[in-house]
Formats: sequence, structure tokens, C-alpha cells
Amino acid sequence: MSEPNRSLEKSLANLQRTIEERTAKEGKPTEAEKHAHKTADIIQLPLWPEVTRGTPNSFLRGALFAAIQGKEREYFKGKMLATREGIKIRYTGMQLDQSDLDVWEQAAELARAHPLGNVCHFTIHGFLKALGRNTGNKDHEWLKDVLRRLTASCVEVTHDRYTYGGSLLEFVHDEEKKTYILSLNPKILSMYKAGWTAIDWDIRQKLRRKPLALWLHGYLSSDAENYDTKIETIHRLSGSKTKELWKFKQNLKNALTDIEAATDGQIKATIEGDIVSFERFCTSTQARHIAKKSRKKALPKTPK
Repeated sequence: MSEPNRSLEKSLANLQRTIEERTAKEGKPTEAEKHAHKTADIIQLPLWPEVTRGTPNSFLRGALFAAIQGKEREYFKGKMLATREGIKIRYTGMQLDQSDLDVWEQAAELARAHPLGNVCHFTIHGFLKALGRNTGNKDHEWLKDVLRRLTASCVEVTHDRYTYGGSLLEFVHDEEKKTYILSLNPKILSMYKAGWTAIDWDIRQKLRRKPLALWLHGYLSSDAENYDTKIETIHRLSGSKTKELWKFKQNLKNALTDIEAATDGQIKATIEGDIVSFERFCTSTQARHIAKKSRKKALPKTPK
């Protein structure tokens, strides 16, 4: 979903003007600005509505951000994670969960509004409020731990022809001003070119602290069509730590009930045996995508 050339040229012009204005006021542009200017052709986050959070499909269709509780984390060293066909993820670092995904999504939301496209400035207090969380000392420490975890990780993601290898973000903390400057590696934004989804932020807020429901909502949102899916497949892709499949099936039923309530019935599911069938109303964008695929299938094949 890359921007048209005209939009890209406009963004580059705005970036150049921003650097020139800052240079006139402060002297030389910062190293981050110089680097961003050099790589501006790949630092363009897609446009998504403010009530959503744009997330690469590779983050949603596997166990990178697993459906686990924080206490269940493991340390992985070059582990191949479960993913959908067409995606490969090798991961080193402390295992990530759905609350880590919340933080990454909020960072991307703030970064897309910044002139450089991959940097955001914030206070811990303000960031926590944006996440809908409490703002006490315990919550401040929680967010700092998430930032360390996302920074310390090494992710190798391959989706179609695009591959990224590196950390998920970097940050600088200004002790005096009590602010953070957080940056996403410009190269990781290539993952958006392989496909991304606008996740409904209000629904994620309703599903907080329900990791399997959160994971499943993101997984379903990344597809325009409904697919019958084996319970075993959902268990594997979600990274669940529940060993017994019968017990996971019970957890899945509860998660589906939570999703139906959070979406006001927009997403429903039935389980028959070991198969889950989904029923949901498509967004206008998803409906256009399905119609486009149908038209392509209907076109007669060109004889060789």
C-alpha cells in the first residue's frame, strides 16, 4: 500500500522544508534528520484513520506477538516462529505478547505524524494515557520494560519478497525533560509494502488483558475473507502456551465470545468438531478487495 509518486514527492518536499527551517533556527540538522533525509524514500507510513492502528500483516499472522500472559515469556535464540504461509519470522530475545504490540502500534501512530516519518516524542505519562492504561509508578516501569524488550529483540521477518532484520525500535531518554524520543528503523517500514491492516483501536481497548481474543481479532482483521480454520492451526499460530488442545478449545470459545461482545456482533464464530467457522461484516475496504479478487478470477485466462 505504498503512496503514489505525487504524494511521495510532496512528502519529500515537506521533509526538506522542515530540515531547512530547523537548520535556520538551530544550525545543523541532527544526525537522525540527515539519516531520515537520505532514506526518505522508504520512510513513508501509510495513511490510516485515527481510530485505528496500522500494523504489518506479518505482525498479525503468526506468533511474533503471541497470545500469552507476561509471566509465560521465554527467551528465544534464533527461533523460527509459527506463521502463515508466505511469512517467515526468526526471533532472538524475550518473547513478545499482545501488550508489546499495543506499544509498537502506538509508536507507529505517533511516528506517522512526525515530519521525519519514523520518530516520535512523548512523555511516559502521555503514552500510557494513549494506551488507556493507568499512569502510576508501576505503569511507568511497565512501559519502560516494554521499550527495553522491543529494543533488545532481533527480528528477521520475510514476507513475500521483503525481508527485515533488526530491532523493532530504538529510544533516547531525556532525564531532565522527562521525555522519550523513540524511532522505528526506516527499513522495517518495508513490511507495510508487503501488506498491512488498520486495526480497530477501540476494540483492542475492550479486549485488553485477554491475549487470545486480542491475537485472534488482529489475525481475523488481516484477512478480507472468512476462512474455516482448524483449532490446531489457531493454537500453533497464536503461540499459545496451553499444551492440551481440549483446554485450548475452551479458551478459544471464551475468546470468541469476548470478540463477539466487543464488536457488537460484527464478528461471530461457530465451532464444529476441530473446525472454527467465522462470520463477520466486511469493512468497505475489505469488500472492495474481495470484489477485485472475484473480478480477477472471472477473467478468462490468456492462452499460452
